[in-house]
Amino acid sequence: MKPVLLSILIPFFINMGCAMRSGSGSVTTLKVDDFAQIVAQKEMPLIDVRTPKEFAEGHIDGAVNIDVKASNFAERVQSYQGKVAVYCRGGRRSLSAAKILAAQGCTVYNLDGGILAWQKAGRPTVK
Repeated sequence: MKPVLLSILIPFFINMGCAMRSGSGSVTTLKVDDFAQIVAQKEMPLIDVRTPKEFAEGHIDGAVNIDVKASNFAERVQSYQGKVAVYCRGGRRSLSAAKILAAQGCTVYNLDGGILAWQKAGRPTVK
């Protein structure tokens, strides 16, 4: 029974893995220092997916604010292609945003721990 089950499941999981990568981007969650190196590349779009109020309280220099909870988030990020960096307060919302961007083919870098980790590491923010 086990060999039969394995012969069915192995191709299934292989195909699932290919389907997840085919035509879609990827998401890599990075620690603060690695994320800082990525966003130092000025051609890399940086998206703060928090609310406008949170953004106004302080954000990473060069970031644009596109609230992932807004009903038009997917429309607003539709034009992004290639590599994109995202962050939020603690990392959960940016991971949701990263998945949306990856589904449209972007290679997404997500800040582990969000801006809270960034600030705890002594990295600068602007208002």
